[in-house]
Amino acid sequence: MAQDALPSNGVSPELLERLFESARDVATRAYAPYSNFHVGAALLTKEGRIITGCNVENSSFGVTICAERTAATRAVASGLREWTAIAIVSPTGVSPCGACRQFLAEFAPQLAVWFGHLDPSKPTVGPISMEQLLPAAMKFPS
Repeated sequence: MAQDALPSNGVSPELLERLFESARDVATRAYAPYSNFHVGAALLTKEGRIITGCNVENSSFGVTICAERTAATRAVASGLREWTAIAIVSPTGVSPCGACRQFLAEFAPQLAVWFGHLDPSKPTVGPISMEQLLPAAMKFPS
């Protein structure tokens, strides 16, 4: 699918730049003493608010929380459960892990996702839809 055919959910270039700036800013506050892999995420709510999160590592690696889930839980705790877009930055520009994909899909199956580098001079990827990132998301039977 062509890049411009993907849903951007109305995110203008200016707003996208704000999302990436917010993600890069919060990545500086990541707690990553084991991996030194600082990740930041900026989640855009339906109301137009930007909610950020960074990764928080733990010596028991299984309880480490990713930046995307930190932003998502902050949004939920604030009563903001409708999201339109997310920008994620990391040292290498990796896409969200499987757990984060499932977590985000729970609340925003139509989320537009961008990811990129901490270095703003490097290219970004997106928008990519949650359906593309997680085509068979787990859903609890109704």
